[in-house]
This record gives sequence, structure tokens and C-alpha cells, in this order.
Amino acid sequence: MRKTRVFAITCFICFTLIGGCLAIRGDNSYDEETIAKAEAAAKSYVENNFRNIESVELEEPYQSPMGSMKVDGTVNDGQSGFSISLNNDFTVGSMSLEEGFPEYKEACEEKSCDY
Repeated sequence: MRKTRVFAITCFICFTLIGGCLAIRGDNSYDEETIAKAEAAAKSYVENNFRNIESVELEEPYQSPMGSMKVDGTVNDGQSGFSISLNNDFTVGSMSLEEGFPEYKEACEEKSCDY
């Protein structure tokens, strides 16, 4: 009797944890309006804050493990890449750059330029 009870409780805990992980993961999809706003914000930020940007190619936005929206992309025909984390209001929260990415414009080094 005791083994059956322990087994039932263990199964319940396992199923609850698995279900919780699947619910948190979600489907990572955004509607077209949200995608358009995110891509516009990311492209505008890169073009307005960095030197010598000839082209910006973006991948589809996705939800990061921490819950923020992220947009990955490349500049200047794939010469260097970046990843931008966006806040809920589509402002840039953070950005990571690959080696060889163009430098910030002088006016944008201390504080982000308008985008």
C-alpha cells in the first residue's frame, strides 16, 4: 500500500513538472503586426546607431528563454551579425554584436541615438 502511494505521488509530481515546462515554453509565435514593429525597431536602431551600414537582414523575431522578444540579423550582406533584445514597447533593451560589426557613430557611443 505504501509503495503504491509513493509511486502515485511521484508520478503526479513528474507530470506536473513536465506540464509546467511545456506550458512555459509556449509556441514562440507573434502576430504580423508585432513582427513588423519589432523588425522596424531593430532595423532602425542598427541604421541610426552604427557607422557604414549598407544593408540589414533580419530573421523572424522569437521569444528568448527569459521571455523577451529577440531579433537576430546580419549587416552588410552577412559580414557580421547581431542579436537585439526588445522591451514590450519595442525599445532596445540590449544588443550583442559579433566580431567585425561596424562601430557606433560618435554621437551614439554614450547614449543611443533616436531610432
